[in-house]
Amino acid sequence: MIMLKKDLNSRHPLGTREDEIDILSKGEFGAVLSRAGVGKTAFLVQLAINTMMKNRNVLHISMNDPVDKITLWYEELFQHLTQRNAVEEANQLWESLLPHRFIMTFRVAGFSVPRLIERLTDLTGQDIFHPDMVIIDGLEFNESTRECLADLKSLAGEQSFHAWFSVHTHRDEQTPQDGIPSRLMNVEDLFDIALQLHPSGTDIHIKPLKGPSRIISGMTHLTLDASSMLIK
Repeated sequence: MIMLKKDLNSRHPLGTREDEIDILSKGEFGAVLSRAGVGKTAFLVQLAINTMMKNRNVLHISMNDPVDKITLWYEELFQHLTQRNAVEEANQLWESLLPHRFIMTFRVAGFSVPRLIERLTDLTGQDIFHPDMVIIDGLEFNESTRECLADLKSLAGEQSFHAWFSVHTHRDEQTPQDGIPSRLMNVEDLFDIALQLHPSGTDIHIKPLKGPSRIISGMTHLTLDASSMLIK
């Protein structure tokens, strides 16, 4: 399984060997922005699978979908990935990845950093799960979001994980000249990387809005296949 994971990672568009630098470092935040239904969750799940194949732990927090729906996202995208790469031992590989993933759900109105800390403490205190990466899918970005994100940023630094967020934008949302949509503008300083998904024909283009030059140059030519939702 070790060689299979390394081989799959070496062919992954996100670039990928276990000894390579991750897109985000510990304590950093990334945002994936798009309108509803364009592919934010699919993109984040592929980031997660890539991390899991490096034997690192992913905590996936969903505000909108139940555990079984999130699980299905992982299974379907992993299946597409292994079919594209003609992996013969896909079932065994999948079983080896599962210990590196933990799915947690919240109702949007019930999410708070103290509640997350309480549930995280249950996991880490009993040595059940220690996340290296956290996905927060479905957090509402509004006028009151900044305090929550600032507290999450402190938590990420204290517990040595990085975090990715989905950010829902609207078709008529104004975008200033620097390219950052208004939904993210008031908290932009808390994010180290921001990517926007734009549908175009059979592909969904990944547009870097903010980030170090190595990330922007590496992401510029990436797209999501609209049929399989795989990054290519």
